[in-house]
Amino acid sequence: MSDETIRLVTIGRILRRRWRLLAALAVVGALVGYGSSLLFPPSYTTSASVLLPGVWQERELMTQAEIATSSVVIDRAAAALGWKGVDGTQLRDRVSATASDGNIVKVSGTAETPERAQQLSDQMAKQFVAFSARIAGDGTDPGAAQPEALRQMVVQASRRITELADSANPGQTVESVQTRTELAKLRTALEEAVKKLDQVDPASTKAAMVVMGPAARPTGAVAPTRIQLIVGGALLFFLAAVIGHLAAARMGRRLRTEPEIAAALGSAFLGTVDVPADLPGHRPEGRGPRARIRRLLGIDVRWDLPAPQASGDEASRRIRFQRVCARLRDRLPSPRRLLVVVPDGDEPARLAAGQLAAEAGGDPSPSSSSRGYPMLRVVGVSVSRPLVPDRDDESGALVVLSAGSWTAAELAGIAGACADAKHEVVGIVLAAPVRARTTQSSDRQGATPALAVGDDARRGSE
Repeated sequence: MSDETIRLVTIGRILRRRWRLLAALAVVGALVGYGSSLLFPPSYTTSASVLLPGVWQERELMTQAEIATSSVVIDRAAAALGWKGVDGTQLRDRVSATASDGNIVKVSGTAETPERAQQLSDQMAKQFVAFSARIAGDGTDPGAAQPEALRQMVVQASRRITELADSANPGQTVESVQTRTELAKLRTALEEAVKKLDQVDPASTKAAMVVMGPAARPTGAVAPTRIQLIVGGALLFFLAAVIGHLAAARMGRRLRTEPEIAAALGSAFLGTVDVPADLPGHRPEGRGPRARIRRLLGIDVRWDLPAPQASGDEASRRIRFQRVCARLRDRLPSPRRLLVVVPDGDEPARLAAGQLAAEAGGDPSPSSSSRGYPMLRVVGVSVSRPLVPDRDDESGALVVLSAGSWTAAELAGIAGACADAKHEVVGIVLAAPVRARTTQSSDRQGATPALAVGDDARRGSE
């Protein structure tokens, strides 16, 4: 898996072989999402629209939107609402304003209930309009000058200047001439101011802002809702589990090819034998709560191994075992006893070792002239702390294991344990799980007892 491209077939294999674990993790994610919804209660949002009549530039609309969410407007809205324990500082994160096309400013409010969200939006719009009207001097400031009042004041000042000019000393003194000249200039300036006031377009004056009706009461909570949190939690845990499986497979260091396994054990590869995957004992056995949970979730078997290929009948499988025994016999100078070393937990290898021992013990011509099959004794070895029995009657070791189950360091440890016990590793046999045929032949029915009693028969012959 570490050297292969992750394909859809790999994800499909995860879904088929780990669907119980994925379903359990999805349920856990849904529960986490439900718990999050309890910690973060749902909120509701609604908006009130304020119309700004007249011609407004884009920057002016943005300024009005900033004014709508200013601290003055928020504090006034909080005071008008009178909610217990809620002031302007707490409302600042619950309100917002945006300017859209058509000179409309939308003031939004968020609260824990639809009623409060509606009240907050309406009150914010009301306070915004009132504050803007005060800034513009819309009748609320008695000291503010209106255009018509200014026009009347200019006319009165012009008349007064004319009166003063007429009442001035009509003499020809220098002072009287200068006074009349200055009054004439002042009257001309006032007349020009009156003309400018008359030229002002009344349509360009911005009218008062208008609230376009009350805010609508929200019917649904703001995302993420409780349903969204539950579904999102389940989906997140599901995807995390799938990605975790893919990452573990990519980072795996288990050896899968024959040359890698042979190099790690430092011996020759003798062949591959088939073990029916549907035989009893193929699934790892275990006791205790942890073993039951692993079996319930379906994580007691490997998922990253390819699906077992279809197998032939019992006779074809026995031919493979016999050929391995023949190759092993040809590698030895004389018939002798050998240990069959099987890593603990490798069920296909254990079944294959038992069949090899049965085939070697059933050699029809074990005479010295025909150089019969070696005598085999199966032993299990712990991979974490490998220990092989010392050399007794046996003078060599045959390692039987399944591909894709062990790393190079673990296999090197087994080889080192064999060397410490003065056993030479004379060969390596791989056990491949296969899918047996549904129709069982009579040969297979006759060979099944040999698998169960192979070790006992072997010990009895010794």
